[in-house]
Amino acid sequence: MTTNSTPDKQRPDRLTIRIDKMVYWVSRHWLALLNTIIAIYIGLPILAPILMSMGATRPAQMVYTIYSPLCHQMASRSFFIGGEQYAYPRELAGTDLVPIEAYMDGIPEFAAASPDPAQWATFLLPARRFLGNATLGYKMALCERDMAIYGFVLLGGLLFGLLRRFRTVKPLPVWAFILFGLGPIALDGFSQLLSQYGTALPPLSFLNAVFPLRESSPFLRTFTGAMFGFMLVWLTYPHIDKGMQGTEHDLEQKLHDLGEL
Repeated sequence: MTTNSTPDKQRPDRLTIRIDKMVYWVSRHWLALLNTIIAIYIGLPILAPILMSMGATRPAQMVYTIYSPLCHQMASRSFFIGGEQYAYPRELAGTDLVPIEAYMDGIPEFAAASPDPAQWATFLLPARRFLGNATLGYKMALCERDMAIYGFVLLGGLLFGLLRRFRTVKPLPVWAFILFGLGPIALDGFSQLLSQYGTALPPLSFLNAVFPLRESSPFLRTFTGAMFGFMLVWLTYPHIDKGMQGTEHDLEQKLHDLGEL
């Protein structure tokens, strides 16, 4: 039987108590909740090509559509499942993988696209629309860099949950996040973007003097995304955890005094 240690005139209403209980639960389980959400978020893009390979095209296309506003989804910058290779980068990326240009003639979506990397504007939308086929396999619903970012946010979250059992994890200094987390992804992404703008838009051709036309490799996309995701966890999760512990302590005392725990 629950006893009330607070006089009725001071006792919060039931809605307030329910909200306090919900916030208390979240403050205790925030990391597990966040890790679960992120696992689902990166799990669905992996599931999409598997569904396509199984012939379940409708649910797979729903996943691609849901993630479409969140990512460029270019085939040349995405991981593939069920095909000859795990990725099909542009030839300009300079990898040992067979480039996507070698397959373009047989892919209807690329009928109007130019294999010339300088004509990248004609390639963008076809690469976005192409989901894959039986030969190449099917692309994930998030690009390589995004998969690395969220994958290492999840990995970092799991590692943080393990480490905090044994010690207090100090947050990464902001300068270190900027240098090691934000710096590589910004340099790789913006140097590629500016090089392509300089090639496609004559008024911006001066950019190519500093940023020659280039295309990042799957390794660079994955590495810079992984660094950003992991460093982001190291920067933010210790602060979040400290705040949640304070909330948990305050609400635990409040709910205990009300006889609700």
